[in-house]
Amino acid sequence: MANKRIKNLISGIKQKAIVGKDGKIEVFAKELPEGTIVEVIALVEEQTGEDETTYLLKSKHLLKAIENVEKGNLIYLDIAFELEAFE
Repeated sequence: MANKRIKNLISGIKQKAIVGKDGKIEVFAKELPEGTIVEVIALVEEQTGEDETTYLLKSKHLLKAIENVEKGNLIYLDIAFELEAFE
């Protein structure tokens, strides 16, 4: 019954991970009960040779982001809280 309830609540979990030693990838999903069968698909990000800071500085997105922070234009979403609302 618990797995059926989870199926109705969660259709997918998306998170980023870094491949560790010996190709190990860890996915954390406290909202899924132990023993739940899941399918994992790993999508490899393209390596551009450019980090986020360089991108932001080059594209002026950083200045816009700073402007939004100064204006208080921020959005905060507590995923754990939102998931608890469905339980």
